[in-house]
Amino acid sequence: MEIKNIFSELPDVIKDEVFETLIEKHDIRIERIISNGQPSPEGFWYDQDIDEWVILLSGSAALLFEENTEEKILLPGDFVFIPAHLKHRVNRTSKEQKTIWLSILFK
Repeated sequence: MEIKNIFSELPDVIKDEVFETLIEKHDIRIERIISNGQPSPEGFWYDQDIDEWVILLSGSAALLFEENTEEKILLPGDFVFIPAHLKHRVNRTSKEQKTIWLSILFK
């Protein structure tokens, strides 16, 4: 059994968001997502076929859901459940420090 740390082995420079699968088994996938100022591409909306529960571990982010024009600000420790097919996007992430997310995707 290998022990790892969610905050270790972070890339120095991040041009695009980094999605890393930590574990995938049956109908569940756990990812570490690393952002550093990147928003979703202009006009792009995530429309996933599966549910997602995500927690912000460091940094900050602003999410926008298509059904609501008000941004939802996430700070460390904040989490949100995003049902399948709820269109959403990342409007911004912290440029001052890396934003690290833990995402659990499941059916």
